[in-house]
Amino acid sequence: MASHVVHFEVTGKDGPALQRFYSELFGWKLDTNNPGGYGMVRDGERAITGGIGAAPQGTAGGVTFYVNTDDAKATLAKVEKLGGRVLMPLTEVAPETTIALFADPEGHVVGLM
Repeated sequence: MASHVVHFEVTGKDGPALQRFYSELFGWKLDTNNPGGYGMVRDGERAITGGIGAAPQGTAGGVTFYVNTDDAKATLAKVEKLGGRVLMPLTEVAPETTIALFADPEGHVVGLM
């Protein structure tokens, strides 16, 4: 079996604020009943895919995770309402494939599909 992504992590200066942001944005239920209040998201039913490539011209690169939502436009509007900002509006990158990018309140970049 090939290796595959099994976990993602977002950490920052204000963990509880980031937990509220992502919980409200995506409806994720976080289990914080552990030492340090680390918020765990568990969803064993859905597969996760990934990609590796060159960073866009002029950027240092980094790690981005993409979240599929039922209504990406509404999710982007909610990003701004919750204190994040849209970095790239919903854009078709391949036939029948659209993505968008936003930054959470601490600047972490997240993609929508």
